[in-house]
Amino acid sequence: VQLVESGGGLVQPGESLRLSCRYSGITSDRYCIGWVRQAPGKEREGLSCISSDLDKEWYRNAEKGRFTISRDVAKDTVYLQIDSLEPEDTAVYYCAVKNGNLPYSFIHRLDIDHWGKGTQVTVSS
Repeated sequence: VQLVESGGGLVQPGESLRLSCRYSGITSDRYCIGWVRQAPGKEREGLSCISSDLDKEWYRNAEKGRFTISRDVAKDTVYLQIDSLEPEDTAVYYCAVKNGNLPYSFIHRLDIDHWGKGTQVTVSS
């Protein structure tokens, strides 16, 4: 499985950003693909994933807030839109895959089967 993230960079507070993850080689019939981030000095945090079979979105918080996950099946790409960026959003954002339709394991247990290398997002004025 290959997961290649892009779209990170330096942005100002209040701006929006869309991260992309181009994926390939996933052989599991059912999986959850999404995003995890790691801020400086903090543990990794599951944000969101989208289930392959139901095409349903799952978020860390029931209210998705400033994050929106989406997928373009034709392009084999998953996106994470982040609105109203805050300095606290500064982190490395990883694309990840959990085999099986197990969003809770993905988001809350970080029981991940495949990881991308990550893309840095820095929010600063």
